[in-house]
Amino acid sequence: MDSHHKHAQVSDGTDHKPEPSLLGTFASVLLVGLFLVISWVAVFLLFISRQ
Repeated sequence: MDSHHKHAQVSDGTDHKPEPSLLGTFASVLLVGLFLVISWVAVFLLFISRQ
């Protein structure tokens, strides 16, 4: 009757591995965002200059 509770393991958070550094991820996201902004501005300026 109580067998469905036996295989469910609940972690209490004491056996955590340390979080990896996300500095590289942050730098990559900033670079991609900067690329998108520069691309958008370049296309916008091109559009404005051709009118």
